[in-house]
Amino acid sequence: MNDGKQIFDTVIIGSGPAGLTAAIYNVRANLKTLVISGNTPGGQLTVTTTVDNWPGFPNGTGGIKLMMDMQQQVRNLGVEIQNDNVLKIINNQNPSTPNNNQETIINFQIELSSGKILTTKAIIVATGAGAKWLGLPKEKELIGRGISGCATCDGMFFRDKVVAVIGGGNVACEDADFLAKVCKKVYLIHRRDELRATPIEAKRILENSKIEKVWDGVVEEIVGEEKLEAVKIRNVKTGENKTLPIDGLFVAIGRIPATDFLKELVEIKENGYVVVGKNNEYPSMSSVPGIFAAGDCMDEVYRQAIVAAGSGAKAALDAERWLNNLK
Repeated sequence: MNDGKQIFDTVIIGSGPAGLTAAIYNVRANLKTLVISGNTPGGQLTVTTTVDNWPGFPNGTGGIKLMMDMQQQVRNLGVEIQNDNVLKIINNQNPSTPNNNQETIINFQIELSSGKILTTKAIIVATGAGAKWLGLPKEKELIGRGISGCATCDGMFFRDKVVAVIGGGNVACEDADFLAKVCKKVYLIHRRDELRATPIEAKRILENSKIEKVWDGVVEEIVGEEKLEAVKIRNVKTGENKTLPIDGLFVAIGRIPATDFLKELVEIKENGYVVVGKNNEYPSMSSVPGIFAAGDCMDEVYRQAIVAAGSGAKAALDAERWLNNLK
């Protein structure tokens, strides 16, 4: 099925804060814009219960509500959001040379999992990043049976039970803090002896009596067949081993950018992030002219929703200027 009869000015891949903000800016610039939602319509904020660091909400707001409001704003401005996934992008660029009287062809074809094929002049990739796993035997098999990468998604299933969180950054601390409100006990397992989270996040954890810190610990084995029963932990300093019986395990050790579909097309770092910033005129452009990136798929430093939204605005403005310069 070919939808190539209509050519979009920009197709935005991803529907989190970066993608939706880009859509708002592009449609307001009178560009024909489409959003492809991806696996998680609304992005990671849809699995965040309370957002208290987004400006304009004195008492915070729900993550799902915030993203639903942003989606509605985008639709109200006239942008369609398609619930689909991108399988492949084909670069059809064929810039004409000066004075050869040939029309410059600048476009991309996007193959979707539904079988549709879209044609667009520019692309903004805002696909975000997903959970990074431990890579241990039984881990993937027990996802949904005691193991999870999202505390706010699955935490309520462990009410009054004993769980553990792996990690020491902001995400791990936020997960532990959330789980402590519903679980009987929470272990926070971290391979160092201090947290990497911001001071305010770390303070919440260190002062919470329901959260027991397991310092200098790494999980080396997952115990359980039909469901998770325990984890085996080794102390990296003493070499001591111990088994920790738990009902749930939440992995919060990092994120993996959702950029596999781009690896044969644009420059990607070894850790999966899209390389941008090499073009001074269009800082959010990737190594391929006309393909821009925004949000957590290119940001390995800040990884904040408000930063993602700002980078979405930048990518949209860069795409608009780039398209105008093609005329």
